[in-house]
Amino acid sequence: MNEKSYTELMKIGAMKREKAKQSSLQELYIEMLLNEIQLNIEKEKLLRTIDEALDQGDKPAFINLTHSLANLKKRFGA
Repeated sequence: MNEKSYTELMKIGAMKREKAKQSSLQELYIEMLLNEIQLNIEKEKLLRTIDEALDQGDKPAFINLTHSLANLKKRFGA
């Protein structure tokens, strides 16, 4: 006689839904963190390359890289 009452089954179902919500929320936070890390890495790389183009007086590369930086900011909403 391991049958559970309706109330017990509802409690178990509610706990499973709560765990699923928490798991989804954690996955969302992880995804946001990874996106932020990716943005920072790409942004820093572009900024270093832009500085190099400025130091070398390479105007076409500078313009191209600044457009890339603007696109990166649009892509990540930064």
